Amino acid sequence: MTRKMKSNLNKEQLLKQYFGYDTFREGQEYLIDSILEGRDVLGIMPTGAGKSICYQIPSLMMDGITLVISPLISLMKDQVEGLNQAGLHAAYLNSSLTMGQYRKALAYAKEGRYPIIYVAPERLETEEFLDFALHTSIAMVAVDEAHCVSQWGQDFRPSYLKIVGFIEKLAVRPVVAAFTATATKEVKEDIIDILLLQNPALVTTGFDRKNLYFGVMAPKDRYGTVKNYLENHPGNSGIIYCLTRKMVEEVYEKLAQDGFSVAKYHAGLSDRERKSNQEEFIYDKKLLMVATNAFGMGIDKSNVRFVLHYGMPKNLESYYQEAGRAGRDGEPAECILLYSGQDVATNQFFIENNQDNRELDEMVRQTVMERDRERLRKMTFYCFTNECLRDYILRYFGEYGDNYCSNCSNCLTQFEKVEVTDWAKALIGCVKSCGQRYGVNVIIDTVHGASTAKIRNYRMNENFYYGRLAKAPAYKLRKVMNYLLLHEYLKVTDDEYMLVKLTEKSWPVLEQDEPIVMKMAKDKEPAAKVKSEKARIIKEDYDRNIFEKLRALRMEIAREEKVPPYIVFSDKTLTYMSIIQPKTKEEMLTVSGVGEYKFEKYGEKFLECLRQIHVHSEE
Repeated sequence: MTRKMKSNLNKEQLLKQYFGYDTFREGQEYLIDSILEGRDVLGIMPTGAGKSICYQIPSLMMDGITLVISPLISLMKDQVEGLNQAGLHAAYLNSSLTMGQYRKALAYAKEGRYPIIYVAPERLETEEFLDFALHTSIAMVAVDEAHCVSQWGQDFRPSYLKIVGFIEKLAVRPVVAAFTATATKEVKEDIIDILLLQNPALVTTGFDRKNLYFGVMAPKDRYGTVKNYLENHPGNSGIIYCLTRKMVEEVYEKLAQDGFSVAKYHAGLSDRERKSNQEEFIYDKKLLMVATNAFGMGIDKSNVRFVLHYGMPKNLESYYQEAGRAGRDGEPAECILLYSGQDVATNQFFIENNQDNRELDEMVRQTVMERDRERLRKMTFYCFTNECLRDYILRYFGEYGDNYCSNCSNCLTQFEKVEVTDWAKALIGCVKSCGQRYGVNVIIDTVHGASTAKIRNYRMNENFYYGRLAKAPAYKLRKVMNYLLLHEYLKVTDDEYMLVKLTEKSWPVLEQDEPIVMKMAKDKEPAAKVKSEKARIIKEDYDRNIFEKLRALRMEIAREEKVPPYIVFSDKTLTYMSIIQPKTKEEMLTVSGVGEYKFEKYGEKFLECLRQIHVHSEE
């Protein structure tokens, strides 16, 4: 059924007045129309694609309250701040509020002051909130980060399983809208089944974000590589993700000592320190954030120009979500992963000791662990492949491209096809002759003829294949081994020992001389791309001096109002302002990101700033 509407404005007018956009992005209008028709929806849209507008605009038009189920306090706070700055009333209900604040927000909600309320899933079953919900007209329940409902998702949260029970208690079933940035086919099916979505309208806008450059490196000196990168990108805001708290502390200390503007974030810090550091980064007081994966979900900082991974995450879903925090404004940004073989062992340890799975029964826990190991393998192969990195990611999520994007390190590296059959036979033969009892490093060291204590202790110096490839560069042997694993000529066991085993594909190479041809980089170690080609494609009329003066004004306003600068206007909006250089309200309203409400609040200040710039330029 079609819901009763409460706003006199249509969806296009709301989009312009409150959000400052003239047109909807791909998929948004269909999802909004479906919700307004009373239909459940599932939107799978990449970070920065505008998922929140898909439920925020209907919340202004439907008669009743929209509840947004959200997993993190920072995510809710960011969304509510943005809505309030746009002139819309919204609130959040979570553990960050005192009991007095919580009850006051609930009282205002009962009076109908808020068309949209963000709530943590843990709150749904509390007596006070349930009493409110049962005596309030709820038009829609929007489930943000909906992949958290799936045990096969990378961020499974048992609290999300309470959502369906909550909805079933309501007198009238609301529209249920689910949204996520990353979902494989299995996770998508789980979301539909577990949330009991009824004939949902489905939108998958595609996972490709063309403004992002992807790169993988395996440097000997990770910190030196990061330092060099930052020196080549002065003044840019970026995130450096580390696998462990200890690594965050080490990298943070080194960067601080080297004079970089840096903050840190991990679960071992106090709540106050985490909040303070996060705000310093969001408010542009610190350019860099060194963090574990505890940082970032729901942080809509639009001007992050790069995300560096100081180690490999445990799955592609996490990597793409974290990397996707770069370039949310649609401008060019870079995502570079610095890989080390030790990352695999670190992630194996995390999988074996995952505390989030304690509530699951043993059979399900083992199945989840097996899935996690498989995802880790796929993540590792991403670091090995010589094919297009963007295409590898898209294929993982069920999309298929042409295997050439021109904006990743592999597509921009010169490769040559090399026959490596003899090397492959030696590696596979070594695995067979040692009884499939050792890991990758032992196999490579054996065929390379290394004289280490481990090789002697294992008596691999007596192996038939010992020293067979002594003249081959060790890094190239590792690339061939990676290729054999990637294409399943060999496999690695799931346990902590990670032993190399033979597969059905091993035998034709060993016994029938099946040729193995692979792409090998012409250079020993391709350097990090200092600047993406797209970064140079800036409109000729773009004036950096004007942009910086507009940015200074934005910072002044943000400090006065105690909000993040991007909440006032995004970098993209300031860039358009510096290009168009509007002189009137009508001209200012043509700038993407400037709506009626924001013009009334800030427009004259920015017009005056532009007038002053013109006066000084004419003197």
